[in-house]
Amino acid sequence: QVQLVESGGGLVQAGGSLRLSCVASGIIFRINDMGWYRQAPGQQREWLATIGNGGRTNYADSVKDRFTISRDNAKNTVYLQMNTLKPEDTGVYYCNANVRSLARSNDYWGQGTQVTVSS
Repeated sequence: QVQLVESGGGLVQAGGSLRLSCVASGIIFRINDMGWYRQAPGQQREWLATIGNGGRTNYADSVKDRFTISRDNAKNTVYLQMNTLKPEDTGVYYCNANVRSLARSNDYWGQGTQVTVSS
């Protein structure tokens, strides 16, 4: 079993910054892709960014140039640095990881951390 725990959410004014963290724990042989998603009230979960085990990154257009995803493989941790935050960035932020443990790989999700951006 693998657990993902996010932290770093909170209330921030528009134009401000936050840094989210997500730590994976459990039986882990290798973490493949790690990513961040967001779910705004009344909306579907939206993909934001992905980082591969080797560090290659991809971003949604809505956050490109404002958000930066990074990871520390030694700590099984993925980060999301969010700059120039806007009220429309408000939502619950979830991390996702594709983790190989024992004989197979599975996708896991964290419980989410709330980010609220005030205007």
